[in-house]
Amino acid sequence: MQTALDIHVKGIVQGVGFRPFVFRLAKRHLLVGWVLNAVDGVHICAQGEEKLIDEFCMALMNEAPAAADVQEIEMHEIPLQNFTDFEIRFSEDMTDEHVTLVPPDMATCDECLEELFDPTNHRYHYPFINCTNCGPRFTIIESLPYDRAATTMSPFKMCDICEAEYRDPANRRFHAQPNACFSCGPALFAVRLNADASDVDAHVASAIDAAWARLPQVSDDRRIWAHNIEESDAIVEAAADVLTAGGIVAIKGLGGFHLACDAANERVVSTLRARKHRNNKAFALMAASLEDAQTLCNVSAAEADLLTSAARPIVLLQPRDNAKTHLAPSVTMGLSEVGIMLPTTPLQHLIARAFGGLLVMTSGNLHDEPIFINDEQAISGLSHIADMLVGNNRPIRTRFDDSVVRVISAGSAKEAVQMVRRARGYAPQPLRIMRNSAGEERAENATSQTPCEVYKQVSGAAALLACGGEQKATTCLVDGERAFVSQHIGDLEHISTLDAWHDATRTFQDLFSITPQIIACDMHPEYLSTKWAVQYAETHNVTLEYVQHHHAHIASIMGEYGLADAVIGVTFDGTGYGVDGAIWGGEILIANRSTFERFANFAYMPLPGGAQAIKHPARMAYGLLWQLDLLHHHAAKSLIDYLNESETETHILNAMLEQSLNTPYTSSMGRLLDALSALLGMCYHSTYEGEAAITLEAHAHAYAHNKGDNITQDIHTCADAFHIDIIKNTATVESTAHDTSVVLLDPAPLVSAVLNALEHGMPSEEIAYYIHCAIAQTIAQVCMLAHAAYGLSTVALGGGVFLNRLIVEQTTDLLEQAGFTVALPRELPPGDGAISYGQAVVACARHDETID
Repeated sequence: MQTALDIHVKGIVQGVGFRPFVFRLAKRHLLVGWVLNAVDGVHICAQGEEKLIDEFCMALMNEAPAAADVQEIEMHEIPLQNFTDFEIRFSEDMTDEHVTLVPPDMATCDECLEELFDPTNHRYHYPFINCTNCGPRFTIIESLPYDRAATTMSPFKMCDICEAEYRDPANRRFHAQPNACFSCGPALFAVRLNADASDVDAHVASAIDAAWARLPQVSDDRRIWAHNIEESDAIVEAAADVLTAGGIVAIKGLGGFHLACDAANERVVSTLRARKHRNNKAFALMAASLEDAQTLCNVSAAEADLLTSAARPIVLLQPRDNAKTHLAPSVTMGLSEVGIMLPTTPLQHLIARAFGGLLVMTSGNLHDEPIFINDEQAISGLSHIADMLVGNNRPIRTRFDDSVVRVISAGSAKEAVQMVRRARGYAPQPLRIMRNSAGEERAENATSQTPCEVYKQVSGAAALLACGGEQKATTCLVDGERAFVSQHIGDLEHISTLDAWHDATRTFQDLFSITPQIIACDMHPEYLSTKWAVQYAETHNVTLEYVQHHHAHIASIMGEYGLADAVIGVTFDGTGYGVDGAIWGGEILIANRSTFERFANFAYMPLPGGAQAIKHPARMAYGLLWQLDLLHHHAAKSLIDYLNESETETHILNAMLEQSLNTPYTSSMGRLLDALSALLGMCYHSTYEGEAAITLEAHAHAYAHNKGDNITQDIHTCADAFHIDIIKNTATVESTAHDTSVVLLDPAPLVSAVLNALEHGMPSEEIAYYIHCAIAQTIAQVCMLAHAAYGLSTVALGGGVFLNRLIVEQTTDLLEQAGFTVALPRELPPGDGAISYGQAVVACARHDETID
């Protein structure tokens, strides 16, 4: 029996080959009708045998292109039509095409990869091969609608072969905007850098000389251009030769430059660290294939899926016991995880195969500055870091770092994906935001409105810009129920990063044509993002919403899960401005989307020197011992000796602490972990954010790994010795004031236990493990108190401390055993990369409450 359906597909379904996919699918199922792009997704009119229609609809979801994100499919039966064929139609009304979703950049697909290494294919070894299933997207877009003229591919006119593919609905390059080949597309160039550096090894210099001699003549701008496949291959081979010889090569990618070197060569890895002023932070690696990654690390099925996904993130993996034989010691700097990515671009595939080993692949930037995207700036800025630069003449419009993810085993979620840094491959995929009034009005009018009218009505809700925090900054634009969270930008205290933040904000506003009517920002008056928000709100006469930092962390998780009712929000991080003016960071909140109460917090600890105590955890440890009257303990002597010999003499710290000179106070769990790390002698001075706590976790993980299933003193049995006092403040049980809390968490017993264990010779790795156990146990106990007081059974875990694998996994296990439902961040990091989205959730909830 014949039937006809009107089908509406929502999600990221444009710019990903969805229309030709539908076209081929309809042909396969003998259907007639049409498919077209519209302002609210893809619309399909399909007619044919009922059984084939059913199979077609199932395939729309199950067989969608890898880069597509089908979020919803609506179907309505319609009268039979007089179709004779199936066709791709073009929207007659393109005036609102700017509101369509833009896909993120995607890694080279398997079909293009096969062509890349097929000597019979006319794109053999072409470094920019792509199709509708892969290639650059967001990083090359100048404006919308998304077509070639509005991208950085506009200068490249397609040859006849590429044009024919582009026009053929049956071809996978149908409307692939970056489509190109050697005859008509971008080309590689090479530049020799660092030629006069004193630290260039003679062997490396000789290899570079030999590689350069095989290349064409240098043009006036120092660049050697590849005009054909032979010259392109010569540049790739030269790069591989330099890497093999122990040199450093800067390579242009989708969202910026990378710096690459041989991961097995300690000399060059150390040289890269010295030239880049990157002391102890681990380097990410690139393996040529999944098999190569599996040789180095244990890779689960979920981790393999992430490594080979279209997003191609860096995946944090557990190294095999023999990993040290494959890596230079200073690649990982002793950490318990190795960050590995597979090639994302055709050029990376070509270089990786030509080199034949593991490569360090780190951001091509100067210390603490954004990744370079401009060729001239990269040539200048990286001139004394890299020995060779491989670039191209396809401009990058938008800067994107690599995304970082990991798989954790947290309670019932045995293979949960945790986002560590959300950037290339994921942004700008939108997240949902629950809009009460818009949602109710839409439901009431749904039967009488067309899809476009519904979309315009929802998007007509007050548009919002959330400015995020100061570190790991992002911005978030909200249009109706869609929240566009920017890529990871970085720390705004650096002027170049602040410029990148401004650029990202403008880019999102321009691309999605969103003019904010509400501005949300952090409460911290000195955050540069907050200062900008205040000025913008005043200048443009729009509403300004201040959102407390830790409330934003919890609201972000509530937004991801669509939670409307209150939750217990455990938010542990390094720094957040509290409503009492102190520095928060060890908080357990009772929160809904619009407001919160502070149920529990860690006792305030001094930060002698303020920001200097963050960079110098030894100061933090000294202040903690001073606060707890434990400086006399014999196990504190090594810390005190270090301070007197290497940093600030203790009599100066005593004066600061006693007179409260430049000594703010904090409840931060991140700072407590820093102090304990220094107390154990693991990290006295942090060369990057979070180093002390990360080092503490690495030692704890090493103990757990070495013990394996033989750990007998687990999280429960160590509770008596290593524990945190939970003090119920009965005087304030009924209080809802933000500057009070019902429960106070006192770390004094834990600190005393650490000192006693040190004095009695317990290994520091074992102590580190028990510290983690005590923290997880405390969280579970306080959540049970909150449940008893408020009857809440959902716990949200947010804040940068929950990037600690041991803490998040142990805490989740204990909470689930106690009957709680645990909400962990999924689409966004638990750290400050989620703050802008959390601010947006809070501001939207407050706004919607005022108009209900």
